Amino acid sequence: MKSPWRICTLGAAAVIVATLGTACSSAAPAAAPAPAPDVNHIVQQGTVRVCSTGDYRPFTYRDPQGQWSGIDIDMAQDMAKRLGVKLDVVPTTWGTMMKDLGTRCDMAMGGITVTLDRAKQALYSTPYLRDGKAAIVRCADSSKYRTLADIDRPGVRVVVNPDGTNADFDKANIHHASIVNYPDNNTIFGQVVANKADAMFTDASEIRYETKANPQLCGESIDHPFTFEQKAYLIPQSDPALQQWVDQWLNIAQNDGTYAAISQKWTGQVIGAT
Repeated sequence: MKSPWRICTLGAAAVIVATLGTACSSAAPAAAPAPAPDVNHIVQQGTVRVCSTGDYRPFTYRDPQGQWSGIDIDMAQDMAKRLGVKLDVVPTTWGTMMKDLGTRCDMAMGGITVTLDRAKQALYSTPYLRDGKAAIVRCADSSKYRTLADIDRPGVRVVVNPDGTNADFDKANIHHASIVNYPDNNTIFGQVVANKADAMFTDASEIRYETKANPQLCGESIDHPFTFEQKAYLIPQSDPALQQWVDQWLNIAQNDGTYAAISQKWTGQVIGAT
């Protein structure tokens, strides 16, 4: 004969199991992760949002009236046209670009240097332009500043815009000269012209543009930069489909004359990735 206590215990256990089963089955299922946006999403929304700093000519510039221009603005317009969507250029800064990517914009364009640090946080397109850090100085003083060692001396003032690769270069290479932070990248070259700074390190492509626009400024080492760099476009890590489409578009634009015409327009020459 079975013990009544054992029967009671088994019955209670069955009730508990049944109750737990009912509770588990009534719980809301875990929410599925939201699908990552892709190129189809951009086409469906009818607009591609491109973040750009607007302060880095000849790649990107936003004038006081809010009008955009530059190599990468022209390229973005061509990209949007081939996607069949409108272009929305979203202002950003070098310090907030990575945070804005994938939230305020679908990708970022505008003379963006390929770096390993950025590559940890985002995808890059295929590089479209080869570049490197060089120096820009007053032509009247160019004989004094031929090399990096000539500039990195006590008493020399090196002006830099914070948060970008120029600042990274200065931090790594300037040990004796004074570094002067200047936050407005649109007017920073005026600091050299006005003798408030002696030199600035930036990309050779930007130096070519600035020295063409201002005969008081001269470039040093622009044909043999101090560093090897490439420019590319930034894409959210969650969007490899967009990266693939952008790479295919770039390949076509580089081989059908589109990129060559835009590069020639802004730099006076066709500057490639190699």
